[in-house]
Parts: sequence; structure tokens; C-alpha cells
Amino acid sequence: MSAPFRFKEFTVHQDRCAMKVGTDGVLLGAWAPVENAERLLDIGAGTGLVALMLAQRSEAEVIDAIEIEEEAFEQCVENFERSPWGDRLFCFHGDIQELAEEADAPYDLITCNPPFFETVPGEVDARARARQQHSLDYETLIACAEALMSEQGTLALIAPYADQESLIYCAATFCLFPQRITEVWGHPKSGPKRVLIAFQRHPLEAQIDRLIIEQDRHQYTEAYQALTRDFYLKM
Repeated sequence: MSAPFRFKEFTVHQDRCAMKVGTDGVLLGAWAPVENAERLLDIGAGTGLVALMLAQRSEAEVIDAIEIEEEAFEQCVENFERSPWGDRLFCFHGDIQELAEEADAPYDLITCNPPFFETVPGEVDARARARQQHSLDYETLIACAEALMSEQGTLALIAPYADQESLIYCAATFCLFPQRITEVWGHPKSGPKRVLIAFQRHPLEAQIDRLIIEQDRHQYTEAYQALTRDFYLKM
């Protein structure tokens, strides 16, 4: 059984969820632009981590999430209800394509820590489904996000750095364009492993920067500490 992960202002229970709390989710939750966003949506909520971080960072009255796996959905709901922001958080159980067709109002910020790996034949357990592009490929994700975004809305994603060009190309086919790109390096010599991208409808020159997590083993950079210190207990 996985122990709960305790942050400064909330706790994430994760024993029923295939994908546990990880650096990718924390990065997205701390980085995504919440300024002036009144309606927020996290796609593929898992434990609810990203939505909880957005709730801590923002005054948004509506913070929705959607999760297709039943066990993860139930755990996400429990984590929302135990948090200080239970009255602002709501999780849908279902498919993002259904929500895209039925939602009655657009979102100002949509976040997603999407599946990273192509489906491997024979891998059908919950963790494999959570990590693979089994039910949510990039094209489906971006198409649904575009349908759910407000005119001035933002789609914020974290993905493998190797997927950056294909993601940007795919988004462009739906008239979404990168406004900010942050390359994520594990340490100064590792090269980029992840990329954070914020897409909007209006093409502008993207702001590009770099975030290095560790200077040496367990010696976190000032930039990473500044980004996450409101969340991690030991930052």
C-alpha cells in the first residue's frame, strides 16, 4: 500500500491510484498559468494532484477534473473532499470526449499530464493504461481541449522533450500555438527530459526558458525551489 503524500496545505492519498505522485505532476501544477483564470479543468486527474495545486494557487471558483479509471476517480474525489478547497473542486468520471460534447461553459485554463508511451500489446493493467496513449492520444487530447477552451484560454501540458515538435505540430492543426515553453533538465549535464508548454489560440512569439531541477544529487536549484516551495514540506 502506498503511503499518503503530504504537502504543506493538503495530503494526497494514492493507494487506489495507478499513477502515484511524481515530479511531472508537481511541475505542471506549479507552472501552469493561473492568472485571471476563473474556470479550470484538469484532464486525466489521477489522484487529483494537479487540480489541488491549482486550487491552492488560484481564486478560481470552478476547478473541475475528469478521470476515466474508476478507482482513480474515487480516490480523486476523496482527496478533493479532504482538502481545504472541497467546495471549489469537482471530478467527473468519464471520457474527455463526452465532456467536450456536453460542457455548458468553456474553461480559461486546461491542464493535462498526458500518457507518454504508445500502447504495448499485452500491457493492460491500470498503471500501463495510465502511462500509455491507450485511450487518450495527443490528437484527441488537443481536439477536446480546443473545444473546451475559452477564446483567451490556455492549454498547459507536460510531455517528454522528444515529443515537443509533434505536439506543437498537432496543436497547430487545431489553431493552438505555444506561448511559453520551459525545457526541464534533471541536472545541468542531463539534457532536457521533459517540456512544459502553454498553448493559446493567438500566434505570438513563444517565451522559451529552461528549468534545471538539481545542481547535484539532492541539491535542488534555486529556480526549482522557488517553483515548488509552497508545496513540498522540505523545500
